[in-house]
Amino acid sequence: MVFSQAADPVTPKSNSEYLLLDKGLQYRITKSINSMYNFDFPTAERDFAVIMYQYPTHPLPDFLMALGYWWRIEVDVTNTRFDDIFIRYLDRANEKAEKMLKENPKNKEAAFFLAAGYGFQGRLYSERQSWTKAAFAGKNALKYMDMSRGEEEFNPELLLGDALFNYFSVWIPENYPLLKPVMALFPKGSKQLGLQQLETVASTAFYTRVEAQYFLFRLYASEEKRPYDALRISEYLHSKFPNNPYFHRSYARHLYTVGRWTESVEQSYEILDRIDQKQYGYEANSGRYAAFYLAEYHYRIGDRNEAKKYYLKTIAYGEESESQESGYYLHALIQLGKMATADKNKAQARKYFDTVKKYAKRKHPAHKEARDFIKKNKL
Repeated sequence: MVFSQAADPVTPKSNSEYLLLDKGLQYRITKSINSMYNFDFPTAERDFAVIMYQYPTHPLPDFLMALGYWWRIEVDVTNTRFDDIFIRYLDRANEKAEKMLKENPKNKEAAFFLAAGYGFQGRLYSERQSWTKAAFAGKNALKYMDMSRGEEEFNPELLLGDALFNYFSVWIPENYPLLKPVMALFPKGSKQLGLQQLETVASTAFYTRVEAQYFLFRLYASEEKRPYDALRISEYLHSKFPNNPYFHRSYARHLYTVGRWTESVEQSYEILDRIDQKQYGYEANSGRYAAFYLAEYHYRIGDRNEAKKYYLKTIAYGEESESQESGYYLHALIQLGKMATADKNKAQARKYFDTVKKYAKRKHPAHKEARDFIKKNKL
């Protein structure tokens, strides 16, 4: 609900009555949190500001404001324009939580917010490949996560941290061997347990439910090879938050992955239309995804003109979002190079393949395919 007037500021009554577990507050801010995930940030932030006025010393409203900026970042993680304000809100939340913890070292709610705050900082720093900062934030998150354990009512919310730790403490050394010495400082986890815990959070938590669902569909799609489970979750999230561009393009992607071409095409056209209408959050990164799915569809049904049109759009969106090393961008160039070769335009074909070689690392499959095609066709 949107509050018609602000109440007088109040301080939480006691450290034993955690605001995080206040069912009345959860009811009041359900619409606000849903607005945030649906990219209606003005509505969400008006309501978060009211909570900040009512509870000026509590970290919850600052943390929710930070979460809104995280989702602005998530749409295109290469764009750093929201980094500073995101970190500032997290720092404010952490400072308030540290003060609460200083006043009462047994305050598990304060420890929860510190675990969550440092956890989100770690997510951003890892995206920015600031591995030392990410490791420091991760160690702090784990420290406070341990402190916040033991409160049965907190379990659904706290379990997200446990789940991510269990999964990624195994996944990181497997995929980033250089980080093995850093990860050796942490306890050993279990990927299977992590997935089970994410499923629990995704179905039972209040504040962390959507975050758990986000991690689940990403892991099911890319790491666990469970595309239908990824589609199940992304379909639900898109239906619940239809204006969230990240969920929208993920839904289109998972439809494409499982071969539901007609539906993927429908969603992809809608994404491009929203970009043309300049709907908030819909930008070049989402356009690159949608244009690629449309190009692939038209290529498969033999409509070369439309396929070429959308491969070129994929290239344009990729360059606009500076995503030249992405697989969709590189594959679009290869397809355009093959089409130009078929049209006897070897000079243009060579330009496409040279661009692939420019942006793809030598060990990338696209680089090898470009080299092999140039040699075989004497371009």
